[in-house]
Amino acid sequence: MTPAERARRGKAARKQVSRSAHAAWVPSVDRPDPVAVLERQGRDRLPELLPIRYGRMTASPFAFLRGAAAVMAADLAAAPHTGLTVQLCGDAHLLNFGLYASPERSLLFDLNDFDETFCGPFEWDVKRLAASVAVAAREIGHPDAKARRAALEAVTAYRTTIRRLAQLGELAVWHTRIDAQQLMPLVRSTRDRHRIEASLGRARRRTSMRGFDRLTEIVDGRRRIIHDPPLLERAGTSDMAALRKIFSDYRSTLSEERRLLLDRYRFVDAARKVVGVGSVGLRCFIVLLAGRDTDDPLFLQIKEARPSVLEEHLPSGPFVHPGHRVVAGQRLMQATGDIFLGWMSGPQGRAFYWRQLRDMKGSTDVAGMSPDDLLAYARLCGTTLARAHARSGDRIAIAGYLGVADTFDRAVTDFGLAYANQTVSDHTALGAAVGAGVVRAAPGV
Repeated sequence: MTPAERARRGKAARKQVSRSAHAAWVPSVDRPDPVAVLERQGRDRLPELLPIRYGRMTASPFAFLRGAAAVMAADLAAAPHTGLTVQLCGDAHLLNFGLYASPERSLLFDLNDFDETFCGPFEWDVKRLAASVAVAAREIGHPDAKARRAALEAVTAYRTTIRRLAQLGELAVWHTRIDAQQLMPLVRSTRDRHRIEASLGRARRRTSMRGFDRLTEIVDGRRRIIHDPPLLERAGTSDMAALRKIFSDYRSTLSEERRLLLDRYRFVDAARKVVGVGSVGLRCFIVLLAGRDTDDPLFLQIKEARPSVLEEHLPSGPFVHPGHRVVAGQRLMQATGDIFLGWMSGPQGRAFYWRQLRDMKGSTDVAGMSPDDLLAYARLCGTTLARAHARSGDRIAIAGYLGVADTFDRAVTDFGLAYANQTVSDHTALGAAVGAGVVRAAPGV
């Protein structure tokens, strides 16, 4: 189709779901119990780690939202959608954006979590982002007027960026990226500028060498990963043997030149690691490799990949292997990717994906943000999400749907505030389940 025909196709989708219709959030009469959804998710996870997951989720409504992607996926699926599909992040909340190093060692800002990535309606990611902004703003203590403005800023940035990218050629869109230095013009005060510069400095220092100092120790004259249960535990004999065996399978998913680079490292040690909020209970390990000598470390993370929370609500995707789905989604959505990103199958046929543990990665302290800081950060996240969607979906059709007016922006903002209320209610329900002994939580871990 011509660009004009694609734009008309997008505009025609308004007949299926009007832009103002996105404002509605009314729980369906058969809405699944949120605690039951979480318990179902945990059935095949490591049971001894589930109390940590619930403990982290009960900490606050925002922590609950982070761990409840499956709950929100079911809620989004209960409403009509546009049919304008992209590669979704699937969990596009504020803390799943951050800094990381490109292969050229530039510091970039982008999406950084793809466990739930899947092909689906573009607006699902935008709604999750808007809801996360609203929940975070309230949690920081900002009034609803400030929360609304920040959520609106995120959605407006998404719409205007999609419309701008719709005017560009394919290679121009593909090579669009957000360099970390582009964050500086967003900062107004000298104090905040210094804080952002300090965050960038910390990210640049988060390398395998820095992790080497913090995550390892000398045991019987040999370098080993520290033992700090329950969050970091040395791999047992059987896990160590399995990790060594699957290492070669993972290697085969890399390109030839990266296999050669990986072959210059040797396996030193491995440990099980607890990560995130929603991911707690999944099998996750870190592996310490040594290159030229013991002072040339590389940390890789091996994380279990499960079916996306979106899969039961959408048509089947092209990837049978969940690890392949995660890796392909990350490569498609990120401006440039981790050179050691790969996947494979492990014991009992479980799917895993591999990536670097520390490669100048950094995240933002949302809890310490002023209203102006949150406004700028929400705008940046909306811009970043639009860039990611433009790589995989029909950006011209989406731009046609969104239009010039702010109708979609205001509607999704209304949804975000309403869903923030739902999140508080769901968080309360989880707390009640913990209090009643239905689920066990380990707070503060």
